[in-house]
Amino acid sequence: MTLRLLALAVDAHDPARLAAFWAEVLGREVVDDGRGLLLPGTATQVGLRFVASTSERVGQNRVHLHLTSEALGDQRRTVDRLVALGGRETDVGQLPDEDHVVVADPEGNELCVIEAGNSYLAGCGFLGELACDGTREVGLFWAAALDWPLVWDQDEETAVQSPAGGTKVAWGGPPLAPRHGRDRQRFDLVADGVSAEVERLVGLGATRLEAPDARGEVVALADPDGNEFALSPA
Repeated sequence: MTLRLLALAVDAHDPARLAAFWAEVLGREVVDDGRGLLLPGTATQVGLRFVASTSERVGQNRVHLHLTSEALGDQRRTVDRLVALGGRETDVGQLPDEDHVVVADPEGNELCVIEAGNSYLAGCGFLGELACDGTREVGLFWAAALDWPLVWDQDEETAVQSPAGGTKVAWGGPPLAPRHGRDRQRFDLVADGVSAEVERLVGLGATRLEAPDARGEVVALADPDGNEFALSPA
């Protein structure tokens, strides 16, 4: 099996500004790959792609990022750096006893800066987690789709992680937030033998949404929760 999670695609009014912000935050280079501005990941860190869109955000995002802290003081330094680059601290209803800090990027996409000593994200790298809205069923789907171990399965919450380690992908379980139109964040995947992978994913519970694009390369599908994702040749 060759399926690989290349990036989290994010709709943006100003992709160049958002890509520049995240490139500074993560220490990555921006690549224009013809489908958006890509911040390539590694074998253990998921990439990000920023795609031009005029759609307005309605309701909460279905995915947000968790950045980790290695040592005491790193959390505050990261928050201050995010703010200096154009982010802002924000309140999304976090409880007084919660230790993470919520920051919004320049287009209002929330992320959490996790405190040092968090054992759950220990060893996951700076981009520690993609925290997603989703059911246990969809967590099991992605574990099978990516052939990644299920590293958390408790109280309807699930998480998967590459066998190489690194960024976790997690789903928080019900209740799910209502969906308002097309998701502004989507998984971008690549594979050798796209047609065979499409058939395999459909067999696992995905739904094919549309035919390949004009170049015959990108296929749009949805996972069992209805979250759109794209599959293209490696």
